[in-house]
Amino acid sequence: MSLDPKARELLAMVYRVNAPRFHELSVSQARHATQKLMFAFRPEAPAVASTTEVPIPRPDGSVLFARLYRPLGCHASEDLGLLIYFHGGGWCTGDLPGYDVLCRELANQSGAAVLSVDYRLAPEHRFPAAVHDASLAFEWSTENASLLGVDAERIALGGDSAGGNLAIVAALEARDRAARMPRALALIYPSTQIHSERSSRETFADGYFLDRESLRWFYEHYFADPAQAQSWQASPMLAASLAGLPPAILITAGCDPLTDDCVAFAERMVADGGLVVRHHFEGMVHGFLPLGKFFAQANEAVRCVSSYLREALQAS
Repeated sequence: MSLDPKARELLAMVYRVNAPRFHELSVSQARHATQKLMFAFRPEAPAVASTTEVPIPRPDGSVLFARLYRPLGCHASEDLGLLIYFHGGGWCTGDLPGYDVLCRELANQSGAAVLSVDYRLAPEHRFPAAVHDASLAFEWSTENASLLGVDAERIALGGDSAGGNLAIVAALEARDRAARMPRALALIYPSTQIHSERSSRETFADGYFLDRESLRWFYEHYFADPAQAQSWQASPMLAASLAGLPPAILITAGCDPLTDDCVAFAERMVADGGLVVRHHFEGMVHGFLPLGKFFAQANEAVRCVSSYLREALQAS
């Protein structure tokens, strides 16, 4: 698998001589580096109809914050479909400002509202805090759809990387509770299995952005006990069954150590009776989606996801 020339250019910047590797950074340094990358290579922010800060109360009295985007051209009184979006960052980095442009694009291009969730990050809040926040965001949104101006029957869950993992797990938890299910899943190179020996893990283990040491860094910060990685709430590929999950779109990158895990998950979803639409971007590295100022393929991937959501979340 050959790298796209633009991906090669990005990696040359990331791995420049004498620059510390990601796994050598402190948590605060890693978060700053992630935000710098996002702000440097994201597109210009498009206008949307409105943005609203949404506080979601947790059972312990604390608050889970989220940001609601309504697409340009919608009517204030119109009940829209909704994408609940969980950002990437290995459960340790990433934030609402970094994903602001992507969520605006998804809202405008899909015609749906987007709720971007500021779930708790590790190591301050280790597994399963982020899982609890993801399920809470979905449950609260279905119960308070009228406050958000959305249709409770037309809600999708989505996210990239760690966020895709949270979207899958929140859907599985809703299924197991026999609760209302999301209409669709939008999965961008999701983490589906923490420990894997599939070939892409080794092929792209070094020098392809999400390297072996970076994965280890994320896992060591996310899990207080390494055994937690074997639970299906951490590795949804290990769930007893994937039956009952909603239809999904899956975006994968050609030079990503997680690609084979993503494909295996999609194949198992289909084997268990599900529907998956797959779009594969040759030559791309993990994390390319929000970097539309740098990668034309990122903009195409956003269009693919948005088109899928427009159809999946249309009114019956």
